[in-house]
Amino acid sequence: MKNPRTLALHDIGQRLWLDNITRQLLQSGTLARYIRELSVTGLTSNPTIFEHAIATGTLYDESIRELTIAGMSDDRLFFELALEDLTQAAQLFRAVFESSEGVDGWVSLEVSPLLAHDANGTIGAAARLHAQAACANLLIKIPGTAEGIVAIEQSIFAGIPVNVTLLFSGDHYLAAAHAYMRGLERRAALGLDLKVGSVASLFVSRWDVAADKAIPGPFRNRLGIAIATLAYKAYRELLRSDRWKKLEAAGARPQRLLWASTGTKDPAAPDTLYVEALAAEGTIDTIPEKTLLAFADHGKLSDPLLKETSYAEDIIAKFRDEGLDDNALASRLQREGVDGFAKSWRMLLTRIREKSHPVASAVTP
Repeated sequence: MKNPRTLALHDIGQRLWLDNITRQLLQSGTLARYIRELSVTGLTSNPTIFEHAIATGTLYDESIRELTIAGMSDDRLFFELALEDLTQAAQLFRAVFESSEGVDGWVSLEVSPLLAHDANGTIGAAARLHAQAACANLLIKIPGTAEGIVAIEQSIFAGIPVNVTLLFSGDHYLAAAHAYMRGLERRAALGLDLKVGSVASLFVSRWDVAADKAIPGPFRNRLGIAIATLAYKAYRELLRSDRWKKLEAAGARPQRLLWASTGTKDPAAPDTLYVEALAAEGTIDTIPEKTLLAFADHGKLSDPLLKETSYAEDIIAKFRDEGLDDNALASRLQREGVDGFAKSWRMLLTRIREKSHPVASAVTP
């Protein structure tokens, strides 16, 4: 039976993706149940999620042992582990993918965060992972750094589905959207198929964590929503532009705006704050498991704040009056996001080495 609260989001034209992947979710049937009962239609992952999954428990130990014996190590071994999980998850979403004709039902795998400022390295890694996965409903995650934007255009041109990650502002979103369109325009010039999947992931709650001390109480936990509101406005305006309509007429599909980092960080705030505020047609909310269950239990849909563009502008103006430079903060949050994922990546490889070392020692002559 479908949960009425999560189904209500689906009915207004928003899709819920789970921001988590573990073998426990797959093997216990929990992910299948979320798809069946909570209207979950996709899934995202990142190095932090995988580091936690591998470090806690033993479900990955046998695969690590087998891959180590086969001579794999470090990032190559990790991507094999990740693809074992993600291809299973992708199969669970296959019916959604096919019934939506490729609009929905995606899972995501990130290139190494160490490549965030290496355009050519990212282009090569995206192509290798896409070929290795051989999975129609797998998005390759590429960060929206300056170098990532170059890689996004080239990857889309090459027909590789992309999830643009670590976007923190309307300007960041537009840079990603224009890279997507440039890639499609290059394909159109050669008569290639324009149905290349892509989403643009805007991170929300990290704004409020960063600005917590900078604003009076009534505006607490509202900056991230305000930033998202203006990004949504830019998204809708772009879809009405002549440039996009030309691509759409040739068969292209929108690069949907995806809300990331939508778990509530402030214990004094409602645990469904961002989900309720960011309900909007044509978007995706990739939602932490805890937040998904909270919304399914007691979430409410009213008029989302995304409709209140003038209110969002007022909030941002208030922050600026208090001395906050939102453009500078967006850049800082992106740098911190890259650094955070790089740290998790290094920890992830350390965990794998710790588990593979006894096996490698045993098989070494």
